[in-house]
Amino acid sequence: MNKLLLVPLLVLLSLPLAAEQVVVPVGQQAAEKQTLERPHRGISKERVREQFGEPLTMQNGVGEPPISSWEYSDFVVYFEHDLVLHSVLKRSETPTE
Repeated sequence: MNKLLLVPLLVLLSLPLAAEQVVVPVGQQAAEKQTLERPHRGISKERVREQFGEPLTMQNGVGEPPISSWEYSDFVVYFEHDLVLHSVLKRSETPTE
C-alpha cells in the first residue's frame, strides 16, 4: 500500500514548478511618484516638519551615529542626528488580480 502511494508522490515532486517572474528595474519602481517633492540631504528635522507636516510614524535613532526615520504616506526620510541623510519613495501597491 505504501509503495502505491510513493510512486505518484515521487512523480508529482519531480514535475517542474512554473511561476511567472516579474522584474521591474529599480529606476522604474514607483514611477508615478518620481516627481513628488521630498526632503533632500542636509536639511533639518525642523525644516522637514515645516515643509511636509507631521510624519505618520517616527522611529528613534539607532546606532552611532544615531539614524532615525520618519514615515510619510509616499516616502520615508532617514536622519543622521538632526539632518536628512536620505529620503526613499515607498513602493506602489500593485493591484491583485
